[in-house]
Amino acid sequence: MDVDTATSAAQVPAKHPLPELEIYCYLLVLIFLIDQKKYNEAKACASASIARLKNINRRTVDVLASRLYFYYSYSYELTNSLAEIRGNLLALHRMATLRRDELGQETLLNLLLRNYLHYNLYDQAEKLRSKAPRFEAHSNQQFCRYLFYLGKIRTIQLEYTDAKESLLQAARKAPSTARGFLIQCNKWAVIVRLLLGEIPERTVFMQKGMKKALRPYFELTNAVRVGDLELFRTVADKFASTFSSDRTHNLIVRLRHNVIRTGLRNISISYSRISLPDVAKKLSLNSENPVADAESIVAKAIRDGAIDATIDHANGWMVSKETGDVYSTNEPQIAFNSRIAFCLNMHNEAVRALRFPPNSHKEKETAEKRRERQQQEQELAKHIAEEDDDDF
Repeated sequence: MDVDTATSAAQVPAKHPLPELEIYCYLLVLIFLIDQKKYNEAKACASASIARLKNINRRTVDVLASRLYFYYSYSYELTNSLAEIRGNLLALHRMATLRRDELGQETLLNLLLRNYLHYNLYDQAEKLRSKAPRFEAHSNQQFCRYLFYLGKIRTIQLEYTDAKESLLQAARKAPSTARGFLIQCNKWAVIVRLLLGEIPERTVFMQKGMKKALRPYFELTNAVRVGDLELFRTVADKFASTFSSDRTHNLIVRLRHNVIRTGLRNISISYSRISLPDVAKKLSLNSENPVADAESIVAKAIRDGAIDATIDHANGWMVSKETGDVYSTNEPQIAFNSRIAFCLNMHNEAVRALRFPPNSHKEKETAEKRRERQQQEQELAKHIAEEDDDDF
């Protein structure tokens, strides 16, 4: 009897778990290992889960797969070995494209951009971004990450206007709970605005929970605003480690030219005539021939239209022209145009963000509804006619 029972039990086929349940278990184990700081075990678990995921082609797994892709890359990033999985991420992105997994494509594109930017491969990141298929965003978080990476790429490529728009849009769309992401967006946005010649408002640096993190950039903005090159050097040296960890040190080196130009503009407004040695002294130019450097800087600023002045080479003076009425120039028109464009873009984004019932514009009136509507209209007309007769 015991033998028969054992034999019959052994003949019952084992039930395989659902693929969704299996991937979900992989995800839970992977998150647990990362929380326990067991990064090598997490890498092994992530690799095994991705190998299993490649054999599953079900749309019900797409959401879990997108989360698994993120933690797969994150586990390798924690061990500073992102370069090892770049080929796998490209293969997964190709697979997601063939399977029309748009959420997976979004996630993997952001992971690949992050992978390239981690190693400062901005040209390759831009080539991938420009050739990757684009579609309507399915995840607001992934769209915010994409805008942030796009802003960083545009900044390195000197396209500051587009970079500013992308970074500010990423900060605006990001959830308020994503404090670290908002801090990074604001740091890069501040640098880009300074490179554009703009001075960020004080409220940007006084946001709740960001004041301490943005303190170095607040002092940097103050140095650029007053055009003090010596103060700019002091701030750059004081927070050099912070700027290096934020990967904005190279951008801050570019700001030196803006500081000199701002200081020169202040000198041009304050003095109708000033000698070039005094200009070099006020700009704190530390070079072998500061007078010659000051002359070339003034000449370039005059050519670019930054200041309205002339150089008297015979006497070694910078002669400033009288300041005209700003309203007789195109500056007010440019300012109004930028504000109007911002409002129109916000309106267009709000319209695109609206949600409507599916196929609401395709619904047709059935014969029964038409009869009911006509009957109600007849009753209403009869009631109105009876009221008119009573009044008469």
